[in-house]
Amino acid sequence: MLIRRLITLAAILSLTAAFSAPIFSNSPIVANDTEKRLEDAARVMREIMGSPDKGIPSDLLDKAACVVIVPGVKKGAFIVGAKYGRGFIVCRKSGRGWSAPAGVKVEGGSVGFQIGGSETDVVMLVMNEGAIDKLLSSKFTIGADASATAGPVGRTASAATDIQMHAQLLTYSRARGLFAGVSLEGATLRPDDDANKDLYGKEMSNKDIVQGNLAVPHAAAGLIAELNKYSRRRTS
Repeated sequence: MLIRRLITLAAILSLTAAFSAPIFSNSPIVANDTEKRLEDAARVMREIMGSPDKGIPSDLLDKAACVVIVPGVKKGAFIVGAKYGRGFIVCRKSGRGWSAPAGVKVEGGSVGFQIGGSETDVVMLVMNEGAIDKLLSSKFTIGADASATAGPVGRTASAATDIQMHAQLLTYSRARGLFAGVSLEGATLRPDDDANKDLYGKEMSNKDIVQGNLAVPHAAAGLIAELNKYSRRRTS
């Protein structure tokens, strides 16, 4: 009996050590997690833009300078104010379509962010190129560093208010199949350095990725394809 208890205790301690051990950014597990988030980001854009009567107006996507997609934001972590979302930002490049994606983390914000469900997808359209430099900095606060408002939904942006059309950021969220514009006032965006290292094999800033000449990684091809599919303005 004593031997059996010792064996059981040893097994428990081994499992605890395995789950509590640090996972480095270059491990296959973390790399696969980054690729999975890219796949999820592509799926979010495909499902949202595939429903033109309820999704983001295509003419707004055409005008957007950058797009931020954060799939599967966790509700519980949001409530306690911890890191609750990891996603990607892509921006338009003159004459060359969309840039390679850079990793972002979303933190903080108001309770109004949640529209139900344990996970929420978030999409932000950056409508003003003047906000890009701040957005690619070490910390960007929605509402403080750029004006933001809940974005309109539907086939076109004809129903958008004057406030929406002059905002630097249009923000959206989706949970339990419901998609709507939402306020993200006070939420902050920071670079996801681990995701960038996974994708490009070395430490890189979001500014160098988005405004540089990097080729789009194979893992991000699906996301760029979805953006191209629903954006008529391929180059500018």
